[in-house]
Amino acid sequence: MLGIEEFGHSALASTDLPLPLYARGKVRDIYDLGEALLMVATDRISAFDCILPTPIPGKGQVLTKLSAYWFEATRPIVENHLITTDTDALPSTLLPHRDLLAGRAMLVRKAKPIEVECVVRGYLAGSAWREYTQTREVCGIPLPEGLREGDRLPQPIFTPATKARHGHDENITFVQMAEVVGEKLAQELRELSLALYTFAEGRLRAKGLILADTKFEFGILDGEVILIDELLTPDSSRIWDAEEYRAGRARVGFDKQYVRDYLESIGWDKKPPAPPLPPEVVAATRRLYLECYHRVVGSR
Repeated sequence: MLGIEEFGHSALASTDLPLPLYARGKVRDIYDLGEALLMVATDRISAFDCILPTPIPGKGQVLTKLSAYWFEATRPIVENHLITTDTDALPSTLLPHRDLLAGRAMLVRKAKPIEVECVVRGYLAGSAWREYTQTREVCGIPLPEGLREGDRLPQPIFTPATKARHGHDENITFVQMAEVVGEKLAQELRELSLALYTFAEGRLRAKGLILADTKFEFGILDGEVILIDELLTPDSSRIWDAEEYRAGRARVGFDKQYVRDYLESIGWDKKPPAPPLPPEVVAATRRLYLECYHRVVGSR
């Protein structure tokens, strides 16, 4: 396992491997290996569904190692697509690129993605807070009066969202989700998502962290639902320091919120092109991601 000091100081913004390109996402470059896919986490960072022009050194390694940690830990709940992160198991044509891929590459099984994001919220933050202030509901789920931003919810809630190829993802109700994927599959995804959140929330709380909310992505392989993409990383989750946590006040977070706050502070209209990040924001974001890795995995 890479120690925290081994995560690269130079940033990797993109890759160009001698393999068929399957897709290029906001963070990952995905290559087609026939029965499997090679997912390479670059150091790109996105905010408000826009890719920023400034990468965060070592970020892709943090995402990959944390995802691998959680994929292994959650196998008793649901199977996932991860085959290996061992670069020695990759095709021989990638031998010249193993240094670049170290700590960044996941060889995964090829599943059919389910086109809905499965979000679980244990605390009132982000888009859920904005919706609550207007309707006292989140994704059609009524919530008690008088909640403050950052308050812990009476129980975790499942708040799905559409997966937009362009523009912003949109929160939807469970009924709307069922119309997209079918009632039976929607119920299975809700149950799995809540079980995963409950497991991860308990493990992180034991490490002095709060899992405020997180996003899961699922696919279908051989007729079964499995986890795909990434899992419980600072990119897909809102993670707070439990000791510093106070509802209604600014919180120490180990996620992308620091970057979002900076972009809000400069008045960006959240439309492409995104502005570059100054060196001090890059350095602070890198430290937060590395600290998240250390706190979760317990290794430097």
